[in-house]
Amino acid sequence: MKSHIELVNNELDVLSSLVPLHAARIIELGCGAAALARELTQRHPDASYVGYEVDLIQHGRNLQAPAAGMQFEVGGAEKIPQADAQFDLALMLKSLHHVPLDSMDQALNEVARVLKPEGFLYVSEPLYEGALNDIVKLFNDEGLVRAEAQKAVDRATESPQARFAEVARVRFDMPVHFQDYPQFEQRMMRPTYKDHGIDDAMIERVRAPFEVHCGPDGAHFVRPMLVRLLQRIR
Repeated sequence: MKSHIELVNNELDVLSSLVPLHAARIIELGCGAAALARELTQRHPDASYVGYEVDLIQHGRNLQAPAAGMQFEVGGAEKIPQADAQFDLALMLKSLHHVPLDSMDQALNEVARVLKPEGFLYVSEPLYEGALNDIVKLFNDEGLVRAEAQKAVDRATESPQARFAEVARVRFDMPVHFQDYPQFEQRMMRPTYKDHGIDDAMIERVRAPFEVHCGPDGAHFVRPMLVRLLQRIR
């Protein structure tokens, strides 16, 4: 089992150190803007990629920014419209905890189904700790769903019917920068995929703890991350 902690500016470097990407067929569930995948396909133009997203606004933006080797579709991890054993690698980047709690096991089973035998699932999840998390949980407390995501991975690798083996675990920090509070509000409090019910009172409540971290060049944080690399075994 691989385990280390470091500051990582680009998560693609972590992925590249763990999984062969040459000519890989890749699927991402909950792709968002697919920033990592866009860089991946530039580094590895022989790779092919399909990204699924349930947020129709983000999906529309993805379609407006096409890239060679990349395909974007609407859909969730709970029911993947792909045939069995199609992909070498599946990505879930900060997305497993967004799957409904009662569908997490089904989602991981679906990922196993569409992976080739011995294919990899790369699950990257933010940890529920740190200064940034303390601010975000004032309006979006993800303590429960993040814990349940880890439990779902445990079940997918440890139950008698487990379809995955965990082959690596990497703990690292990623730097996060906001120019100012309005940028934080737009990025974190008003995402297109969820309405956090933000009102003026909440904006002011969150502003004070955020501005404690502000300097001349904005606010700098680190986001603690945990990657669990799984390999399909059945």
